Amino acid sequence: MTHTFLPVSRKDMKDRGWKDFDFLFISGDAYVDHPSFGHAIISRVLESAGFKVGIIAQPDWHDTKDFARLGRPKLGVLVAAGNLDSMLNKLTASKKSRSTDSYSPGGKAGRRPDRATIVYCNRIRELWKDIPIVIGGIEASLRRFAHYDYWSDAVRRSILIDSQADLLVYGMGEKQIVHIAELLRDGIPVSEIRDIQGTCYKTESLERLWDYVECPSFEKVNKDKKAFAEAFRLQYLEQDPIRGKTVIQQHEHFYVVQNPPTMPMTAAELDAVYELPYMRTWHPMYEKYGGVPAIKEVEFSITTHRGCFGSCAFCAIASHQGRMIQSRSEESVLKEAKLLTKRPGFKGYIHDVGGPTANFNRPSCDDQLRRGTCKNKQCLAPAPCKNLHVDHESYIDLLRKIRAIPGIKKVFIRSGIRFDYLLADKKSGFLEELCRYHISGQLKVAPEHVSNTVLELMGKSGRRVYERFMREYEEMNKKIGKKQYLVPYFISSHPGAGLKEAIELAEFVRDLNFMPEQVQDFIPTPGSLSTCMYYTELNPLTGEPVYVPKSNQERKMQRALLQYRNPSNHKLVREALRIAGREDLIGCDEKCLVPPEKGEEKQGGVKQSGGKQKVRRSSRQNFRRSKPKRGR
Repeated sequence: MTHTFLPVSRKDMKDRGWKDFDFLFISGDAYVDHPSFGHAIISRVLESAGFKVGIIAQPDWHDTKDFARLGRPKLGVLVAAGNLDSMLNKLTASKKSRSTDSYSPGGKAGRRPDRATIVYCNRIRELWKDIPIVIGGIEASLRRFAHYDYWSDAVRRSILIDSQADLLVYGMGEKQIVHIAELLRDGIPVSEIRDIQGTCYKTESLERLWDYVECPSFEKVNKDKKAFAEAFRLQYLEQDPIRGKTVIQQHEHFYVVQNPPTMPMTAAELDAVYELPYMRTWHPMYEKYGGVPAIKEVEFSITTHRGCFGSCAFCAIASHQGRMIQSRSEESVLKEAKLLTKRPGFKGYIHDVGGPTANFNRPSCDDQLRRGTCKNKQCLAPAPCKNLHVDHESYIDLLRKIRAIPGIKKVFIRSGIRFDYLLADKKSGFLEELCRYHISGQLKVAPEHVSNTVLELMGKSGRRVYERFMREYEEMNKKIGKKQYLVPYFISSHPGAGLKEAIELAEFVRDLNFMPEQVQDFIPTPGSLSTCMYYTELNPLTGEPVYVPKSNQERKMQRALLQYRNPSNHKLVREALRIAGREDLIGCDEKCLVPPEKGEEKQGGVKQSGGKQKVRRSSRQNFRRSKPKRGR
């Protein structure tokens, strides 16, 4: 078969000699045939298994016409909102519409509906009432149970109920979708497909189920935040393919049933997925718009593994890809690197080699494939587990081999480094390798906060760990004779962060002599531990109350504190400091965050005397800097 795009039109069908499809894939993203896009992977995997797949990308959802233009498929319709949740894709933390959409042609916003999975499925049901519908992707995966929706400020039902779909594939869906497709091809009714790991279905009877965990119903969690927290705790603790049990949740007369997660893919299985004949670019129909911007970040990047055992509370990767690392073989990665050197537009630079966390390229311990991940314990926080296997040697070896490929000038690492894991490695010399060869001027890292109260709730290592990393990074760059800086990312208004913690972070930024250009306000996205904390004001794993900054004014103040040097933020910063009783940080002293208002006298700030300014320090300001200036 000629290496080409999958069919998107009747003409494409005719060119292939096809009269119909086995499956239609309805995607909220533009069609980009690259292994960083879910619709491309699932469609290519089905194609390799012998199924005919057509793609309808970003259909007009206002009626059924666009959904019907390729005809009714024989086996079913697959639906995904895209690489991002459609509400997150559209709205910011302040619930304002984003001006662009990098997953749409020309970056133009507005080409997908709100809650795209539900809208698309309802249109399909309107068109073909009895056709099997399978939903997947990040939106379906993380909304599979009753969940808090930040944008409507309400608890919503499982997306499986609202979409009227038959099956929900959660996590990375290659194994599940092939199994489903084979059963449908063999004539098994979709209503009888009940036992595939990594899927959810709805049923009116539990008579076929045993050894399951039942969490509080939608009706209960919708009325009682403690019940919501308990439901989340039960769901969260069962997300393991080996020790995890079936989880159910009642929605009126239906039960939503989640089978345990699918088993991790072997290296050979993962290699096969990434070696499929992707075109590695956007479909030509988007040329007139200038293409699809999202490809720029991944076109010359290589995915080496999936999964993350970091378990950050605000991140949904653990619930989507799982905590077990699944790695490709070295041979497969090198094969892709060589392929990239032959691609149009390649200029010698590999933009990334990694996964959700670049330096997690093997399972965190050797027993996971036998007993699963630990149910009530994390691998890295609050301190590294004694059984944690820390090893960068295979990753270093892989990077060296990629650098040696003719035509490759530089290999960057941009997918994120867990510095606590790096520091736990006493032997491989990864920090030196990183600084010498894989950054250019600056390294982006994500300490996220510095308050230990907040970091504990985030599931991150404590402040001292990041301070140690800063010192070692600075010393390493001095050793190798390079001037390279750290660019830390911080989150404002995360659960647990009051004004006291926000000011602590602002003082840390001040002592770094660093002005964050971008600050990420915490967004309660569906399915994360932090979102449960935000909604319930409880830590669901302990039952303890959690302070949550919810008012728009406090969220604005916390953001302003991180960017206190911006004159437009001074009024908000002064307000925050006064509320917190930290007027000592208003003034002209080197430790102050903002100057006083014009003509104002402040202790520890500017004292007006005879038209001249005199700076005096309060006792709280008169202290030695605890850390040298770092970063930039």
